[in-house]
Amino acid sequence: MSPEYAMDGVFSVKSDVFSFGVLVLEIVSGKKNRGFYYVNCELNLLSYAWKLWREGRGLELMDESMKDSCSTGEVLRCIQVGLLCVQERPEERPTMSSVVLMLSSETVTMPQPKRPGFGGERSPLDTDESSKLESCTVNQMTITVIESR
Repeated sequence: MSPEYAMDGVFSVKSDVFSFGVLVLEIVSGKKNRGFYYVNCELNLLSYAWKLWREGRGLELMDESMKDSCSTGEVLRCIQVGLLCVQERPEERPTMSSVVLMLSSETVTMPQPKRPGFGGERSPLDTDESSKLESCTVNQMTITVIESR
């Protein structure tokens, strides 16, 4: 689920792009985003993939069972496309037609991905009022405030 939909209920075609990116990273890694934690529950699958990518160790994300049957260039391309799809800001994510082009062509120049949206985190660049609210829970309980339009 895209961060903007999870946090604000805003859905767009870029929400589907985000979901597709999650699927690509799940396929490459052989792990589900939901329930994946690395290093004492500090990193989910998206943040782990981002960490490896930034450190130049993207191939470490690849599932062991794929190592002998895949081209490393194709795997890195899939990881890069997956990370482009899960970028935090919807306007920075590619369109699905661009995703298809990036996956099907080895000659297309792709931009470097920016920080992914992790679902519960917000960058300080967000300026709308809803992003100024902080979400914190100690006991896994939430409070919903219902307001009229």
